[in-house]
Amino acid sequence: MPNFAGTWKMKRSENFDELLRALGVNAMLRKVAVAAASNPHVEIRQDGEQFYIKTSTSVRTTEINFHIGEEFDEETVDGRKCKSLATWESENKMRCKQTLVDGDGPKTYWTRELNGDELILTFGADDVVCTRIYVRE
Repeated sequence: MPNFAGTWKMKRSENFDELLRALGVNAMLRKVAVAAASNPHVEIRQDGEQFYIKTSTSVRTTEINFHIGEEFDEETVDGRKCKSLATWESENKMRCKQTLVDGDGPKTYWTRELNGDELILTFGADDVVCTRIYVRE
């Protein structure tokens, strides 16, 4: 089983502004979000298939607890409440499908994949994909 545990520092991000645009976030809030999310700190704790992920930026901290294969409550990147279900897509990659609790919006998901010493995080909103590459601290 892959070991996602540790603290992670982002080294590269692609398409974050485009993702926020696809989610309908206005230009002013996108500027604030892109600046704030330019240096996130990620802590992951793992016990088998049980995960705790804390992501901290200068303006927002999110925490999720989940078990692979069990539905859990979460928020999308833009803060809408959703039901989420994480499953293994491959030996080193989990995929989480998000279903909005209320209202309509793009189909959203995230993936986390270990690739050598890197953690590759993707966020998707319909056809727009944001990729963020992290390294262990």
